Amino acid sequence: MKVEAPSLAALPGIRHAFFTRQGGVSTGLYNSLNGGMGSRDDRENVVENRARMARALGVEPPNLVACSQVHSAICVPLETPWRREDAPQADAVATAVPGLGATITVADCGPVLFADPVARVVGAAHAGWKGAFGGVVEATVAQMERLGARRADIHAAIGPLIRQPSYEVGEDFIARFLAESQTFVRFFAPADRPHHALFDLPGFITHRLTEARVGHIEDLGLDTYTDPARFFSFRRATHRAEADYGRMVAAITLS
Repeated sequence: MKVEAPSLAALPGIRHAFFTRQGGVSTGLYNSLNGGMGSRDDRENVVENRARMARALGVEPPNLVACSQVHSAICVPLETPWRREDAPQADAVATAVPGLGATITVADCGPVLFADPVARVVGAAHAGWKGAFGGVVEATVAQMERLGARRADIHAAIGPLIRQPSYEVGEDFIARFLAESQTFVRFFAPADRPHHALFDLPGFITHRLTEARVGHIEDLGLDTYTDPARFFSFRRATHRAEADYGRMVAAITLS
């Protein structure tokens, strides 16, 4: 049902999960733990799936709180739960309130969970290439600082996401990164097709975390694209011409 980062699991008073696609009630394309409220799955199934995730995390289902993700570089503070229809447009959540689950959904983009066990502040970021490029990692760290965290005390874990051998990109994508910095060439490897490359998203996220002076960084090394038994993947669903795809949830809470 979930995988955990050993570095986060070792922290007292903090619970987290990178939920897989296993252990839910959804069927068909969404089999079985689909957490995507924006998918075309039966809403009742998604509500039950998310309730199961909340129980596994040790929080009440309404306290598993996510923003309305828009591939931005915005992190919002979480003080009280909001309803889905009132969710702010952002791509990261940070909280210092025990019992609230900072939550994001993914299906190839990078889920990054953060925890400062000293100040007792946690956060979750949806870091696709656009968010990572735009600064969602830095925004999350800054929001955690406003809640009392210290960068050197923050532990960050990168969960299941699409990895370099599965992530082919075109010339425009490459040009955007190299226009920012020629040093970013190290995040691209040759692809079989001309004028294409393979992008290292977790490597780029790690770079952003390092530049943000986060004290402890862990990458679980899991590829959503190549493991259909455990993970949903937007790109895999696209390549298979499937009508839709499920979403996985990553969440962290102060117990």
